[in-house]
Amino acid sequence: MGIRFFIGPMSKNIVDSIIEFQTESKNKVGLIPSRRQVDYKGGYSNNWTTKGLSNYAKDLIIMRDHSGPGQGQNPDDGYESLKHDCKHFNYIHIDPWKKYPSFSEGSKWTLDMIQFCFLKNPKIKFEIGTEEAIRRFEPEELQTLLNYLDANLSQEAFSQIEYLVIQSGTSLSSNQNTGSFDLKRLKKMVAVAKENNLRSKEHNGDYISEELIKLKMNSGLDSINIAPEFGLIETDTYLSRIRKRSDLFNKFWRICYNSKKWIKWVDKSFDPIHEKESLVRICGHYVFSEAEFLDEIKSKLPGIDQLIKNNVKQKLISLHKNINP
Repeated sequence: MGIRFFIGPMSKNIVDSIIEFQTESKNKVGLIPSRRQVDYKGGYSNNWTTKGLSNYAKDLIIMRDHSGPGQGQNPDDGYESLKHDCKHFNYIHIDPWKKYPSFSEGSKWTLDMIQFCFLKNPKIKFEIGTEEAIRRFEPEELQTLLNYLDANLSQEAFSQIEYLVIQSGTSLSSNQNTGSFDLKRLKKMVAVAKENNLRSKEHNGDYISEELIKLKMNSGLDSINIAPEFGLIETDTYLSRIRKRSDLFNKFWRICYNSKKWIKWVDKSFDPIHEKESLVRICGHYVFSEAEFLDEIKSKLPGIDQLIKNNVKQKLISLHKNINP
């Protein structure tokens, strides 16, 4: 059956929860670190480096999410990051489409990045394509991309492509999935994957019902990515403990506000001063590893890690139970 859910390693608690869940159940769960979460120089998730996360979660399948240019903390072409991904991860999502949305440029960058990685590590496997929020693909374009790669890669390198990103209407904003699900589009996209013996995977599976996830998988979708939703589970667990502690709540808000990580997720009408809890819920997972948060908030909440892990594992149990009744 393969891995059905790939989860963003938003924090150490979430990674620990996945490790424990996989140990306690028969279900495998993949990790999808973005370059901002975990990269060769570190990231906001537990300050892990690429190598550090790999060593810590050695029993988990790890797929670099959104490798490539314009996806890190600072502008670059992504190749230095890829060197480390090839050494330490199992899969790499090849994704130049944010910086190069034109089909010809994005296809050429996809080809070049796969060739680079394959020379570094012939065993590394790939996911290609991107999510709808970055660049909308049509089913015919996916097939054209695959034909281009098949014609220009060695047979050995092309055979390392295992996942194809499909799109059926997902987009994230302010703890909501703002996409509009299109079942016909899903089936057409999945058909392209199946015709090419690839596994279909959709991004941005956050904040949708488990019934919809089940419908998608019953319609042929192999796997789905979920990331910010798990960060929100941890944030909400903190909020449930400090909501009546105005001192701690205001410190949490101030740390989030000063981080400015919330800005990209809200529109111009958002009022960060009068919508404090909304800001924290959008932004909380970005600051879990900051010294100020650890010293001024987490240290005042004994037992919080176990509570968080229990809540995260309950979500993992529910997701798998729903698709494997």
